[in-house]
Amino acid sequence: MPLIRVDMLEGRTPEQKRELIRELTETTSRVLNTPRERVRVVIHEVPKTHWGIGGTPVSEIPGR
Repeated sequence: MPLIRVDMLEGRTPEQKRELIRELTETTSRVLNTPRERVRVVIHEVPKTHWGIGGTPVSEIPGR
């Protein structure tokens, strides 16, 4: 049973997350030749205050 974990910053719409889950499931099923029902996708959304780039929280980076 393939398990795909996605860590990403918060802020995507439910529709975007739904599409991501669908696309990851379809691609994994095709590439690994496994039934879609066996593929699991888990999305972990991280607050911008808890994600750092270059030593700075994303919440403090202009334009992010």
